[in-house]
Amino acid sequence: MSTAILTGRPVPGSSLEDDLRGLGFDVRVAEDASDVPALLDAVPAGRRVALVDSRFVGHVHALRLALTDPRFDAAAVPGAVTAQRAARSALERAVRAGGPGTGQDGAEETGGPGSADGGAATASDAPSDGTVTAPDPETPPAPDRAAALVETGGTPVHRPELGPLVAVVPADPQARDEARRAVAAVDDEDVRLRTAVKSRDGFFTTFAVSPYSRHVARWAARRGLTPNQVTTASLITALIAAGCAATGTRAGFVAAGALLLFSFVLDCADGQLARYSLQYSTLGAWLDATFDRAKEYAYYAGLALGAARGGDDVWALALGAMVLQTCRHVVDFSFTEANHDATANTSPTAALSDRLDSVGWTVWVRRMIVLPIGERWALIAVLTAVTTPRITLVVLLVGCAFAACYTTAGRVLRSLTRRAARTERAARALHDLTDTGPLGEAFAAVLGGVARRLPALAPPAVALLGGAAVVAAALLTDFGGWAPVTVACLYVATSGLAVARPLTGALDWLVPPLFRAAEYGTVLALAAQSGSSGALAAAFGLVAAVAYHHYDTVYRIRGGTGAPPTWLVRAVGGQEGRVLLVTFAAALLGNTGFTALLTVLAVAVALVVLAESIRFWVSSGAPAVHDEGEPA
Repeated sequence: MSTAILTGRPVPGSSLEDDLRGLGFDVRVAEDASDVPALLDAVPAGRRVALVDSRFVGHVHALRLALTDPRFDAAAVPGAVTAQRAARSALERAVRAGGPGTGQDGAEETGGPGSADGGAATASDAPSDGTVTAPDPETPPAPDRAAALVETGGTPVHRPELGPLVAVVPADPQARDEARRAVAAVDDEDVRLRTAVKSRDGFFTTFAVSPYSRHVARWAARRGLTPNQVTTASLITALIAAGCAATGTRAGFVAAGALLLFSFVLDCADGQLARYSLQYSTLGAWLDATFDRAKEYAYYAGLALGAARGGDDVWALALGAMVLQTCRHVVDFSFTEANHDATANTSPTAALSDRLDSVGWTVWVRRMIVLPIGERWALIAVLTAVTTPRITLVVLLVGCAFAACYTTAGRVLRSLTRRAARTERAARALHDLTDTGPLGEAFAAVLGGVARRLPALAPPAVALLGGAAVVAAALLTDFGGWAPVTVACLYVATSGLAVARPLTGALDWLVPPLFRAAEYGTVLALAAQSGSSGALAAAFGLVAAVAYHHYDTVYRIRGGTGAPPTWLVRAVGGQEGRVLLVTFAAALLGNTGFTALLTVLAVAVALVVLAESIRFWVSSGAPAVHDEGEPA
């Protein structure tokens, strides 16, 4: 349980103590301002602690936003400040240096209601009629002074955007009455429900789902459900939808479409529940992201199985849809990480985009044409119900290909026109996203001198040429030949060259998605060339397992915990090692052996990365985060 310390007894008639207890705080009252340091010391070191001015007037949700959000080590609103474990020592130093109980020079104060501690009233100072003597209006409340000192000391203090919510410390009875009227004029539950919805979302999600999914989120919150439980329910619903699609019947396809849409409603509700109840966690962000991919890719597999029951083989289309969608996401992730903390980050293209966003209708058009998850799932669901799996997957591929070209072209233009200096952190994140294994690292060490003499655009150019060559060799030569093996060996060398120097160039963020396209495309091409639906199904499983590993890497980096351990990358071979392995398998093992190898490799990669991923996320001490969802 968290602890809240009131800097004096609450004003008669105030519900402050009950409000804090309702938020999960153990409330302790400092009878005198000089008692605050001792009460702080008495709170266990690992527990969240809050200082709240006893005269505080405001909405409960304003206190909730400031005092219970797990994402921030320190946070404050007028009259209240909180600190989690990492910021506890900073708050304690601030209290002793100039917060309640001590002056700026550390000398003991009188603690009276008009003193420099912010005017917290005590039992001995309060008049017999129950009113509170007005504090010095020029002196900030004690928690505000403490928050300022914490910030001055170098610890960031989050100050939530309150909007119409009230959070004040009135200086006199008249101001208190005005504040209470302001509180009564705004329904904080309505504000809480509205702000549970993401401020930026797709057209379909905003107008067709969120108006009622937020009420599902509130219903879940009132029954004690957690966002992770709703996320899991969404996954189970989508898996049932995939099972219905796999039946290959029209009734099954209709049921699949309806269940997929319901799964998306739950998918929206889990994030809204997290925002509504401030139940953010690194584990929750990871589950939300990885389950989204698991749901979508399982549904593609369900469509392929359903089509097979009707005599149509669409495994290549299903695998192509998964490859394209995963590569789109890697473009998003790489671009974001490359510019996470870039300096002088300006661009005429970005300025034009901002101007377009100021025109209402263009905002929605631009959000729709990138085919975000809401529009994409609605498209899949409707087409599943009224057409065939082949038509569904073909339309999906066309739409996603257009969206990928649009977004990638825009980001390339931004990167070429902006003047940004990328940091070592960004370069490290991009290198981790490349998933380079021991073979590529060995070539990178050997070719480091050569790489430093190449022009700025060399890394993405080398990655593009190497990847295109190996995919073309796999696609354009007869299955079982040695040409893909020869080109794969060259690809290992080009992969090492592409990462042989820090990825700080304007377009170096393209290297990870180019590697993804090369690896997934090679597997798809070889499986398609084999002419076996069994090989394509096995390839689907392998790409799904490897894609999980790549998404896991992204969310470790976003959670501030760095990339997966080196041993894991080596154990699964690195992207260039897997490319070399599958080309050798195609040349040496024949159709049956190739299919078996893909199956074994898919199972092995899945077991290794899942075991390590689950171990990490369950035991991770990563800071709480909440992912706001990918635009694609």
